[in-house]
Amino acid sequence: MIRSVYRVGLASRAVVAAGVTVLALAPVVSDVHASTSAGLSMAKPPAAAVTVSATRQLVSALDQLVARSPMTLTASVQQIAQASGGSVGVAVIELGGSAPLVWSFNGGQVFTAASTYKLAALMMEAQNVAAGTTDPNGLVCYQDDDYEAGWYDDYADGVCFTRNELARRAGLVSDNTAGHMLVRDLGGAAALNAWAASVGAATSVFFTDNTTSASDLAVLWADEAKGKLGGAAAQAWLYPLLVGTATEAGIPAGVAARSVVVHKTGALDGEENDAALVESGPNGAYVLTVMTDGLGGDAGWQTIASISSAVWSFESAKAS
Repeated sequence: MIRSVYRVGLASRAVVAAGVTVLALAPVVSDVHASTSAGLSMAKPPAAAVTVSATRQLVSALDQLVARSPMTLTASVQQIAQASGGSVGVAVIELGGSAPLVWSFNGGQVFTAASTYKLAALMMEAQNVAAGTTDPNGLVCYQDDDYEAGWYDDYADGVCFTRNELARRAGLVSDNTAGHMLVRDLGGAAALNAWAASVGAATSVFFTDNTTSASDLAVLWADEAKGKLGGAAAQAWLYPLLVGTATEAGIPAGVAARSVVVHKTGALDGEENDAALVESGPNGAYVLTVMTDGLGGDAGWQTIASISSAVWSFESAKAS
């Protein structure tokens, strides 16, 4: 567990110029976790006097080292979270690069899932479609208990919809009744949660208590992107349902059209959530999930977009 962030200021650079490297440490209140498959090291400066050119190279190397450190990402996200005035949980899983990082900021904190439960349902459905155990053109018929106010008003007893149509509604516009019908079709909340736990989202209680965490959603996305939840066939069915959605103000706004973002949002009262796969990051594909509470509306989406932008900048520094 990492509870500190690196800060390098002008005073530290002055000491570096004298041939000594200083890393200032500041405490972090929120729980932060980070791991990589490879470490970073910096050669010890020579004992002889450091020339101006060598000093500049050393300072540049130090700047690059700090920019690539998970501690820098922690500092950026912590600042955004504190400025928001709400509760924030974030998780990042890199899927490319030479030293893939798994990092979180309050990643295990439990939040209201809102409509991110539909992401789990859609992933489970995609796996079933890929396995051939579910017909995407098969019909699911509406029942009164399925109803929740949403985008569509064409639900009535006996009216049936294909799974493709329900998935499109649940993914692209997050229609609530379509989400309920998909969960029922999958065997209900118990079946959905058993599946989610089996693939790593062990602390989530989707649909009923409807709670989850940034880390749980990130694990689901990482497994999906790695082909563990049905492979290319599942992805081909799922991804078009989660691109260019009705709500692009969160993680896609922070990426700013520099990559395709496949994602599912959730919004309820003071909660705004976004769980995404960024397909072409500066350092390769990565998963980013952001949960918020106590914000809502524009404030929530702006916080998520700002965190998304900070993660993109971090990925750019790692790629340089």
